[in-house]
Amino acid sequence: MNAAGSSLNVAYTSSDWRGVALSNFSLSPFLMDGRLMASVEGFIQGLKFPEDDARRMQAFQSNAWDAKKIGAQADKSGAWWAGQQLAFGGAEHHRLVARAVRARIEQSVGLCHVLMGTAGLTLIHETGHEPEPAITSLPATVFCRVLTDLREELLARS
Repeated sequence: MNAAGSSLNVAYTSSDWRGVALSNFSLSPFLMDGRLMASVEGFIQGLKFPEDDARRMQAFQSNAWDAKKIGAQADKSGAWWAGQQLAFGGAEHHRLVARAVRARIEQSVGLCHVLMGTAGLTLIHETGHEPEPAITSLPATVFCRVLTDLREELLARS
């Protein structure tokens, strides 16, 4: 959190444990369309490979820097899911990754409570690796909007 306490950095490098817990890098298994993923980062990196590429499954079963290293081998020519190739960094790709972010949190009672506990804070995503690439799997603004919208939905249900 910053000095005023009005924001929370949702990143693996966050100084606040809640930011680390909600980070895409954290080992946090979830199901996406019936398939088990180790982390959102693993999902993000695995999508970069065609469905018949062995590195795809390696990424899906990884988290943090291990997943990122696997994804660095991809040519980013597309994102593959459910037999479809999506434009890398396009709106459909962003919606798919956003759905994974939501699925991961919604499938964890603990993460739902962590996210709801951030009520009143502005969620930011600063990794220390700025500037963000022009074309990316999940822009920081999209990531923070997904988390903020989900938080409001969870609070409204509770």
